[in-house]
Amino acid sequence: MIACTSPAEARMLWGEMSTTGFYRLAAAELRPSDVAIDIGANIGLSAMMFADTCPGVKVVTAEPAPATFDCLERNVASHVPGGIPLRIAVGAERGTLPFTWYPRATANSGFYADRAADDEATKVFLRNSGLPDEAIDMITAELHEGEQIDVEVTTVSAIIDEHAPDSEIGVLKIDVERAEMDVLRGVAEGDWPRIRAVVAEVHDIDGRLAQVCDLLSRQGFTARTRQDAALIGTELHEVYATRRR
Repeated sequence: MIACTSPAEARMLWGEMSTTGFYRLAAAELRPSDVAIDIGANIGLSAMMFADTCPGVKVVTAEPAPATFDCLERNVASHVPGGIPLRIAVGAERGTLPFTWYPRATANSGFYADRAADDEATKVFLRNSGLPDEAIDMITAELHEGEQIDVEVTTVSAIIDEHAPDSEIGVLKIDVERAEMDVLRGVAEGDWPRIRAVVAEVHDIDGRLAQVCDLLSRQGFTARTRQDAALIGTELHEVYATRRR
């Protein structure tokens, strides 16, 4: 049994990550002695995939929205042996920031929520998936009505210091709805060599996809990008970066 706020959203998210895409590739490269850090864990589906693919891996998850975190905490307890759920957001520096939570579309919640852009991306996704316009309009009518909450923010390096001080980071997974550069800027220079792979959803706004790939390249990674067929016409892309040997 999977705890979730929306069964339909959970099925969609699991389908996206479990069949194709870079999350599956990243999971396959994990080692039992690794730590996997899951930023923007939502209800924990990627954490569950990491743990199932590589028994023995330690998975640290971060999710700031209280209702979503409640599901994450229960799923980690049930399906991620030794997993650590953190009710916190991750960014460039520690502090407290306003966060927009979408109760009906939790995976689209974030610091830079944009209702019009989120509605449009969802419509394109649904249209690419074969749904008629009438159904799309009905689904998206109130999908991105958000609630503002203040959340605590930490950094990747602070998480490493507390939960993986002596471990190699097999994968740093980032899915934070337009805040991906903030998360990457929160990795201290001395921690980059300990990270073996990065897998991220990137919103390609104002050249951000190239910026992310350039940052990762400067830190010793080779980055690949892809866009799922259902997301063609949106700003959403995936990046999978592995450390150059």
